[in-house]
This record gives sequence, C-alpha cells and structure tokens, in this order.
Amino acid sequence: MPKRRRGARSAPRRPAGSHAPFERLVDRALAGIPDPFREALAEVAIVIEDEPTAAQRRDNQLGEDEMLYGLYEGVPRTEYGADWSATPNRITLFRLPLEEDFVDPAELADEVRITVIHELAHHLGIDDDRLHELGV
Repeated sequence: MPKRRRGARSAPRRPAGSHAPFERLVDRALAGIPDPFREALAEVAIVIEDEPTAAQRRDNQLGEDEMLYGLYEGVPRTEYGADWSATPNRITLFRLPLEEDFVDPAELADEVRITVIHELAHHLGIDDDRLHELGV
C-alpha cells in the first residue's frame, strides 16, 4: 500500500532546482539505518524523482488528490526463490510531494527518514499493516 499524502495541500512550494538539499536529507536518512538493516540497502537502488509517473499512480490506484512520498518496487526478501532470476529492486523517493507537505526543514528531514525506513521495510517483507502497528 502506498504512503498517502499528509499535510496541507496549500503549503508553499520550494523553489525549482533545489535538489541538492533534498539529496543530503536522503543521504542522512540512509546513513542512519542501523545494522543489520543497512546491509539490505546494497540490494536496492535508491532513486529520487520529482513525482510518481502516471503508471506508478495507476498501479497504486491513487486518486487525483492522493500522492506518494515513496515507493518500493521489486521482490521482497521474504519472497525470493532459488529458481528466480534477480529482479532489480528500487526505492523511489518523490521530492515534490514531500517538500510540498513538509515545508519545515526538521519535519521534512523526519518524513524523509520515515519514508526511507518504510520503503526499506517493504523490501524486508514487512507489509503496511505491520508498519502501521510499529508506527512507521
């Protein structure tokens, strides 16, 4: 299940082209992943996109007023099979929805961290129901 939009839709947008600060937030969130979970990061590509594609929105059954902060695409570790060929695993973080909904820098940093953990958990085979129980 995708991470749904939270926060004010009327929040002011950050200036276009401010990718470097967001990349630093992602790097900081990744660096904060503790062992042994950090090892799983070697199995996934971390990608930053501005927004989800039309196909990603359709595949995740998003309404017009819903948005993703992050998305895990791949085969979770718990579903690997010995006879399967390797499938590229990727976590995509969507910069514009995060920056729009979390204009306060501290809140944005916290939500980037939460989103990274949430999507990595999907790679580890943890579903949304369990993540909600854990508060992620």
